[in-house]
Amino acid sequence: MTTTVIEPGPALTLDVHRPELTGYCYRMLGSAFDAEDAVQETMIRAYRALDRFEGRSSLRTWLYKVATNVCLDSLNSKKRRARPMDLSDTSWQPVEASLAARHAEDTWLEPMVDSVIRPVDPADAAVGKESIRLAFVAALQYLPARQRVVLILRDVLNFRAAEVAELLETTVASVNSALQRAHATLAERPASAAEAHDPLDARQQDLLRRYVTAFEDYDMEAFLELLQEDATQNMPPFAMWLQGRDDVVAWMLGPGGECRGSRILPTVANGQPAFAQYRPSGPDGRHEPWALHVLDVREGRIAGISSFLDTGLWPLFGLPANPDGD
Repeated sequence: MTTTVIEPGPALTLDVHRPELTGYCYRMLGSAFDAEDAVQETMIRAYRALDRFEGRSSLRTWLYKVATNVCLDSLNSKKRRARPMDLSDTSWQPVEASLAARHAEDTWLEPMVDSVIRPVDPADAAVGKESIRLAFVAALQYLPARQRVVLILRDVLNFRAAEVAELLETTVASVNSALQRAHATLAERPASAAEAHDPLDARQQDLLRRYVTAFEDYDMEAFLELLQEDATQNMPPFAMWLQGRDDVVAWMLGPGGECRGSRILPTVANGQPAFAQYRPSGPDGRHEPWALHVLDVREGRIAGISSFLDTGLWPLFGLPANPDGD
């Protein structure tokens, strides 16, 4: 196996585009780890071909073409990533949820570090917040790969139709047609109108403080009051998902009772409020990483909790190994 050594000068030229390419590859692939791998492969391919770059398009556009090809190659060998509710229209009962099957990790949509995929330009912030939410990224996975490319490049990244046509080596008419079909598909699966994380929103911050208190105290009466009537909960890699705040709390008091005594620390994922949960690990009172909770907040209450049981996310999010940070 040969190793490509990238010289510092060209590497810096290419690397300035790494954050936005990571966001693009994440939206395409639905996985933080696959996105990182795809960007690394993009950089290697681009470096190898840099002396053949003719400058007929900008370096940025050319890199997006390379990244698109990497993503399309990856999607040829992978199935669509999803959330549990995307695989079954019927929610589980709380008792059944304890028997949920564990699916392979590559079945599931993964959360992403907020700072990696947020747009740098404040003018793009509003669109950026919407386009990184878990529900939107999940909806993108329903699109055929080339329609996904077109929609992300046109609607999220503001590429012109002619640029996308050149990138995909097709016609403007084909790009416009693909975008129209993509819009029609997404219209059938509208993403929920969850609020973005906003540290300056006093009402939202009060809700999150109450969530921490209720969860750590395992006060399920207080927890119930924080949830929307139709709140959902899901827990990849298990296929279970629940709907209705009574069922969510019933599960917390039943199969989920092992979470009693947990500690949680705040973070942000996909532009949404999130918490790292540390579960009690033994009689010495220590806690160990357990789940990353990403919250959907709507109209002052919690409309959804996606709990990712993947401690491999801890380094990605820069989270400590224990809640006390030692």
